[in-house]
Amino acid sequence: MKFYLVLVSLFVILSCKEATQDLSTTTQDIYGNAIGTTYSVKYFSDSTVDLEPKVDSLIDLFNQSMSTWVPDSRINQINAGKDSVAVGPEFKEVFDYAQEIYRKTDGYFDPTVGNLVNAYGFGADGKQEKIPEPYQIDSLLQYVGFYKLDMVPAATPDEFYVASSHSGIYLDFNAIAKGTLVDYIARMLENQGITDYLVEVGGEVTASGINLEKGQDWSVGIDDPTQTAGNRELITAVKLKDKAMAGSGNYRKFKIDEASGQEYVHTVNPLTGKAVPSEVLGVNVIADNCTLADGYATAFMAMPLEKSRRLLANLPEIEVLIMYMGTDGELKFETTPGFNQYVKQPIL
Repeated sequence: MKFYLVLVSLFVILSCKEATQDLSTTTQDIYGNAIGTTYSVKYFSDSTVDLEPKVDSLIDLFNQSMSTWVPDSRINQINAGKDSVAVGPEFKEVFDYAQEIYRKTDGYFDPTVGNLVNAYGFGADGKQEKIPEPYQIDSLLQYVGFYKLDMVPAATPDEFYVASSHSGIYLDFNAIAKGTLVDYIARMLENQGITDYLVEVGGEVTASGINLEKGQDWSVGIDDPTQTAGNRELITAVKLKDKAMAGSGNYRKFKIDEASGQEYVHTVNPLTGKAVPSEVLGVNVIADNCTLADGYATAFMAMPLEKSRRLLANLPEIEVLIMYMGTDGELKFETTPGFNQYVKQPIL
């Protein structure tokens, strides 16, 4: 599969599918906080049933299961070394997807990078203000490696334990759990007979059917990775229907070391332990589910651009936009061939 350079002239404005909203349907909006970030749900239904309690229940499930921002969550108990912490099927689903992406990306997606994320001050436990020294990074790398963990059944059906061959590992699902929460909320809506909706958690989205309020496909913006702090600017927009999209970038979460002036980003390379910027500035992934999109978006931010190109040749199930800085100092765009079918408006 070839990788194509996206030029402005290659983009065309795609027509939106027209629809007429049934007068019997109502627009429902739910929004709030979840797993260390924010969420929003928009859906159309001919029923007046309030689904906010069901959304809240799923958010509570994920918070208590795998949010490192909740002190007594299951994942924090595991990270603290507590024995026999039973986790549910939602935890195992995230674990299994993470393991798949870990293997396919040769370890560039690795949820055991948590100790390093905290050391740089980007995690829930990131109390260290000073950038870690090379010897500290080398020491923490011994706790990195998703192959060191496994899931084993517990005595109770639908419960599992995390088995580890190394103590001291800090498991962090923040780079993929948002996507899985999106998928869980979407499944709940489907089970309620709702087919036209948009679910978003921390910027990761899944879209089903159409936006009946506007009579067109769902439109989702893609951030400009060169935007300045405090100013959100879009580089383009895509139309989504029965697809999920997740993005990752280092243009919002970064630090400057006062002593050296070196910039450090929140995406930590799990193979080197380093958190320095690369030529890749932002990635957006479109997939059939948001879990895969979320995990792969993080992986492509961590790995070198050339390796991403080679890997994508063997991942036909996803479509990707990579934004990177060229040697001439100009922002460049590359996509897999299928990504362009989703583009709603040209890159500005």
